[in-house]
Amino acid sequence: MDSDDEFYYYDDDECCDDDDDEAMEGDDDDDECQAEEDDDCASPERPLEFSAFQKESLSVAQQQDLSMVMGIFNIKQHHARALLIHYRWNIDRLNDHLDRKGQDCMLMEAGVVVVPSAGSKRPSRKKVTCMVCFEDFSPRAISAMDCGHSFCNDCWTGHFVAALDSGKKQIRCMEVKCPAICDEDVVQRLLGRRDPAAAERFRDFLLQSYVDDNSAVKWCPSVPHCGRAIRLAKADVEPLCEVECPCGVSFCFRCATTAHSPCPCAMWERWEAKGQGEVENVKWLLVNAKNCPKCFKPIVKIDGCNLMTCKCGQHFCWLCGGATGVAHTWTSISGHSCNRFEQEEKKKADDAKRQLLRYEHYYERFHSHGDSCKAEREKLGPAVAKRVSKLEEHTISSLIKDASWLSNAHRSLLGCRQVLARSYVFAYYMFDGEETRTRPPERGSLSMAQRQDLFEDYQEQVEGNVEKLSKLLSTDFPTLLDEEIKQARQQAMNLVKTVEAHCGKMYGCIQDELLPMLVEPMSIVSYQPGGPSKANELRA
Repeated sequence: MDSDDEFYYYDDDECCDDDDDEAMEGDDDDDECQAEEDDDCASPERPLEFSAFQKESLSVAQQQDLSMVMGIFNIKQHHARALLIHYRWNIDRLNDHLDRKGQDCMLMEAGVVVVPSAGSKRPSRKKVTCMVCFEDFSPRAISAMDCGHSFCNDCWTGHFVAALDSGKKQIRCMEVKCPAICDEDVVQRLLGRRDPAAAERFRDFLLQSYVDDNSAVKWCPSVPHCGRAIRLAKADVEPLCEVECPCGVSFCFRCATTAHSPCPCAMWERWEAKGQGEVENVKWLLVNAKNCPKCFKPIVKIDGCNLMTCKCGQHFCWLCGGATGVAHTWTSISGHSCNRFEQEEKKKADDAKRQLLRYEHYYERFHSHGDSCKAEREKLGPAVAKRVSKLEEHTISSLIKDASWLSNAHRSLLGCRQVLARSYVFAYYMFDGEETRTRPPERGSLSMAQRQDLFEDYQEQVEGNVEKLSKLLSTDFPTLLDEEIKQARQQAMNLVKTVEAHCGKMYGCIQDELLPMLVEPMSIVSYQPGGPSKANELRA
């Protein structure tokens, strides 16, 4: 077990309940419900508040938390850091446990070991023996930690560098089985003398721990990285939600990957791995290639007769894959017969071909909508912005002059297009029957086929209205007549309400009809019209 994690454990009553991770639901969106005349219109959850930090402001926020805990417990900074990491930088939870457990118990659980006056004075002898290298040193060449263990500065420094090289953010004492955290000031002082680059790396590790070990802070996954971390204002839960960084990247706050609703985290992770791996190449080879019976390398038959010759020199029959001699004619191979039908091999090939065609179906639609979204962002976006400026410059009516409806419709188009693309990833796994296990429906409830039809009906409605909205926003105004603009405005607003209402229904179908059927529990972010919550930029 890694020494960093050795003393970091939680009692059962300390663990966060997944049920507590769900954000509170807000009031119903009455306007949207009335527009659709549908009592089943799902109420979106109240948007959570997020803050975006650059590296400098992140350091200030971290220091504020450290100073608060140092004041509460009257302890040193590195002890406060160990305590906060143990409680995942959740000060509210830390205060709650202080009342229930007491300070001594909490410090012991976090691996904070302090021997009174251990590091306050140097040994009085002229020479001190380091129990690591067994060399004698003057007291000035010896450093002691809070736990009371003393070693020479060279051995300490080597220990610090080795710990940093192994990726440890907290460095423990060299003494065997000692859980004490090394004093950060001593670490930086000794590293700074011998290896300034390692000292800088240590400072970066300390800052990074505020994100990596903090349930309320995540790095933005942008590539190249924008340098921001996003912090949730309410730190007592690790919510299932999506947030938009000021750089424009939206991501899932739970798994810290690109926003992927209405697809659960587990399904999205499999999809990403599938796209990056060689799974589909293997399936293609299974369908279209035969393995050499000697070296087992895959061979693809392009043309010619059924006698194959591998690079290793082995001859084999293309029809059955069996090893043969070289003598043959165009229609037969000497001494070889394979006219018996092998049912099992045929079934494997057919199954692989079916799975490949199924993957291609869903991947093509996912990729196609992704490409459309990119074009609508990069090409249609500037065109819409130019049209907004044109309307605001050439119209007099206050109702017409406000062209924000165009920008709002374009933003809604991008959000719904992304939802539509990712819904095909969900459908690929939900209705697979092989990679995803489902429960049998209860008596009297909808069958799995009926639930699939219901989902696909909602998906089809979203798809059709997204295309209508895209076409409407791509149409320019040939004239700037008030009636023409009013008509386009009303059409756009109606389409936005319609497509977002259907998105909400599709999410509701997933949450109420499909996810409960999974053997492996999964959940998704509730639908948010207008897209994920936006993080507010904070400056140092």
